Amino acid sequence: MTVRRITLLGATGSIGRSTLDLVERNPEAFEIEALTANRSVTVLAEQARRFGARLAVVADPDCYSDLKEALQGSGIEAAAGADAVAEAARRPSDLVVAAIVGSAGLPPTLAAVERGAAVVLANKEALVCAGPLMVAAVARHGATLLPADSEHNAIFQVFEQEERAAIERIILTASGGPFRTFSREAMADVTPAQAVAHPNWDMGAKISVDSATMMNKGLELIEAHYLFALPEQQIEILVHPQSVIHSLVGYADGSVLAQLGVPDMRTPLAYCLSWPRRMSAPVDRLDLAGLGQLTFESPDEERFPPLRLAREALRTGGAAPAVLNAANEMAVAAFLEGRLGFLDIAAVAESVLAQQVPRAPASVAEVLEVDAQARVAAAETIRQRASA
Repeated sequence: MTVRRITLLGATGSIGRSTLDLVERNPEAFEIEALTANRSVTVLAEQARRFGARLAVVADPDCYSDLKEALQGSGIEAAAGADAVAEAARRPSDLVVAAIVGSAGLPPTLAAVERGAAVVLANKEALVCAGPLMVAAVARHGATLLPADSEHNAIFQVFEQEERAAIERIILTASGGPFRTFSREAMADVTPAQAVAHPNWDMGAKISVDSATMMNKGLELIEAHYLFALPEQQIEILVHPQSVIHSLVGYADGSVLAQLGVPDMRTPLAYCLSWPRRMSAPVDRLDLAGLGQLTFESPDEERFPPLRLAREALRTGGAAPAVLNAANEMAVAAFLEGRLGFLDIAAVAESVLAQQVPRAPASVAEVLEVDAQARVAAAETIRQRASA
């Protein structure tokens, strides 16, 4: 495999760290063009020095002087601000790993797409909030989307493009999160510490809470719709607590193809970084005999209403998915700060989704405007529920 230059958007998060672990283990295969972070200056500067990045960017302009000082004498260029993050995505590189959490990742991800890059997509909000815009831009600019989420990556590996007409369904698996067996009454009292303790995956706080509410799976359903151009009715969700089968594709002849592996994000990331080939990854090998059994359950939309909300948003179309995402981000933040109960997360999202029904955004600016409006509505809804 020839040397590939990588721009990593969101270098200090869990996806960023896993990506850099693979890069470090394969120095003959990869080089780093640019690294970005939100505010984690110390970690970003250490990463930039360690991997010989040409550019390091911090999204928060207030952190620029600290970053510049931390990189002094290294020869590494420093920059700050949202525009600088997007400019990093435009720099020449073979791969752009889009791992910025939330709607903030949309502009730089689209910037990478618009230069026709191969984008390792770990930011599901880019497709959730702006699916039609992203899909159109990919086609217009000849970009390649390589899904890094374990579920979408699994589908990508067994999705036979030349047999699209024979594909009947795709099945996204879900661990069920830490509260899979809890009643709604029990979930009413769970704490942020409990919610971020995922039974299988080591993830950031926000995505861990999304897994606990199963909003993560709802957003993945929306993402899968745009990634694989399948209608909502052909996308199923199956609870699989062991997180070994990462997703499946069902075909017209009755065959169901699945991708299996231990729950380690370095497996799908390695597939993306080396695509269309494969590379070695330092993950535990799957021992099915040791596991003994794999179990499956139907999802419960009564206990986990975000699954229903995501389907409703996708059917509504337009800006509804962006509204759902923004309201959820606000509600999760309030929950993590202790201002909102766990069950209130979905309630806030549902309330805002009912209030906000703007037309489909025609540009990134309109997507961000919808996002901002939904956040205002969510903040007010959170305030009302917190004071009730």
